[in-house]
Amino acid sequence: MSIEVKIPAVGESISSGIVSVWHKKSGDRVKAGEPLFTLETDKVSTEIVAEKSGLLTTNVPEGQEVKIGEVVATIDDITTAPVAQSDSPDAKNKAADTKSIPADKTSGNADVLSPAVRRIVDEENIDPQEIKGSGKGGRLTKGDVLAGAQNHASHSPTGTRAADRGESAAASEDGRFTRKKMSPLRRKIAAQLVMAQQTAAILTTFNECDMSEVQALRAKSQEAFTKKNGVKLGFMSFFIKATVEALKAVPSINGRIEGDDFIQNHFYDIGIAVGTERGLVVPVVREADKKTFAQLEHDIAEYASRARDGKIKIEDLQGGTFTISNGGVYGSLLGTPILNPPQSGILGMHAIQQRPVVRDGKIEIRPMMYLALSYDHRAVDGKEAVTFLVRVKECIEDPKKLPLDF
Repeated sequence: MSIEVKIPAVGESISSGIVSVWHKKSGDRVKAGEPLFTLETDKVSTEIVAEKSGLLTTNVPEGQEVKIGEVVATIDDITTAPVAQSDSPDAKNKAADTKSIPADKTSGNADVLSPAVRRIVDEENIDPQEIKGSGKGGRLTKGDVLAGAQNHASHSPTGTRAADRGESAAASEDGRFTRKKMSPLRRKIAAQLVMAQQTAAILTTFNECDMSEVQALRAKSQEAFTKKNGVKLGFMSFFIKATVEALKAVPSINGRIEGDDFIQNHFYDIGIAVGTERGLVVPVVREADKKTFAQLEHDIAEYASRARDGKIKIEDLQGGTFTISNGGVYGSLLGTPILNPPQSGILGMHAIQQRPVVRDGKIEIRPMMYLALSYDHRAVDGKEAVTFLVRVKECIEDPKKLPLDF
């Protein structure tokens, strides 16, 4: 008996997606719960798993756009291997070829690859055996396979891998550029950014904060915190706590405009911007005001891991009231973040840099960070924006003003 593999509903506003990569090929045997393919939509990438064990037959190629509810494969729960049922020369040759494959080239090798590495290997259609691993015990890291994919691309005919995935890619006659379709996620990001610029009166105010006290407190508490909670104490949890305190002081930033109405939120669901290979996603830390530092760090680590592995869920991205973006992890010294509609504010963190500052009439070298608050001037006045940013600065420079629980 066979069952149909249909594209599931992954969100109210999502009507279609792209089968970006098949993790199992047509004719493979699959087990219940194993990932079959990755569905890429304009919001998230989701791994679709097998509902039962059996023989997989795929109906659509990689790169094809599919509608919600469309049948993309079938799984037949036959108990006898197809090779054993057939005496045809092709079947025998296929069986012989399978037996001749070295053990380290079989699908069992996927067990030693992390989900992120396996995803890149599948999408870029490269052989992991051809790449030298720099990880522990020679294991492949994301950096290894990304470098391998880039090297593979430079030695391959233009557009070959794109064609293999069903994408339309066309090289210019002189080979100076390649044209291909943007991914649904990238198209959505582009549309959201343009919409934010066109519909909101975006203004940005800046300040800077001295990170000395937070760094000292973090260094002093790190060992005990990590031992107790199984996760490191980072800077983001301090900024989430400081943001909640600032939103309580300036409630208008924790709201949004809807038509002719202003919606004031009385809860604090903070979005944390996470950069991935496919683009920026913003998972939401729920009820941040009620969570401990340890709970915040666990949430941040889990979301970041799931986002980069393409396992983030649509519900993880919905309902945020305010966003924090940390460009400092990439070395950004100063920038103006763009609003995440329909929110009224976004806080931009930047790189920590040793700079000369004046303290008590003396010049001292301190670890300083520039802060940027972009806000919707339709809902938030300049005085409120400045007050918010000053409150964040005060909480970071004097962490005792935060509800410390470690």
